[in-house]
Amino acid sequence: MTMLTGKAALVTGATTGIGAGIAARLAAHGARVLAHYRSRPPEEPNVLAAQADLREPEEVDRLLATATDQLGGLDIVVNNAGVQPVQPLSELTLADWRAVFAGNVDSAFLVTKAAANLMVERGTGGSIIAIGSIEGTVPAVGHAHYASAKAALLMHTKAAALEYGPHGIRVNAVSPGLIARPGIEQAWPEGVRSWTDHAPLGRLGTPDDVGDACVFLASDLARWMTGQNLVVDGGMSVRPAW
Repeated sequence: MTMLTGKAALVTGATTGIGAGIAARLAAHGARVLAHYRSRPPEEPNVLAAQADLREPEEVDRLLATATDQLGGLDIVVNNAGVQPVQPLSELTLADWRAVFAGNVDSAFLVTKAAANLMVERGTGGSIIAIGSIEGTVPAVGHAHYASAKAALLMHTKAAALEYGPHGIRVNAVSPGLIARPGIEQAWPEGVRSWTDHAPLGRLGTPDDVGDACVFLASDLARWMTGQNLVVDGGMSVRPAW
């Protein structure tokens, strides 16, 4: 379990769920990890923590400075922070739309740009990973703003990979399917049942599933991969829609 030994990693939105799972898996593979949070500190014991509002450029710069100071550098960044409200398209206001793009796309743009600048300055390359969603290619009802934001995030990943590749910086995305969380079976029993009935692997994903995909992309095993979207959905995306 030493695939990332000696590496310094920043994970945004790492308080609970997918973000906490990513931070834990990176740490388990030897990385020094700084877990970002906006309002509630993470509970993972094997990581450092820092607060910032990633919609504000000044706070992003402060977070990156904290990461380099506490970790002694920065080799890996996982842009996991995001928001996922459910609203019918017919009821969306421009403010609703902008809030979802700010939380999912603007934040990733600001962190990616700031982190890449540091990596270019150091001259040692690095790995930047965006956490997308299968809704970036197939939307769900009530998620028009979220699906659109995740689609934009996938294109941002490709564009960043193109521009930063000459500096040895790899930029990829991981797009999860439905991930288990406490209470999801009670809150959405029909959705969970439909997913497990239709997904070829027959279960929901876990934060560790997403975390291990990030470990792979951050490691030298993915040294010739950039601009790619690694779908982690138990095979749901291959299920015919007819």
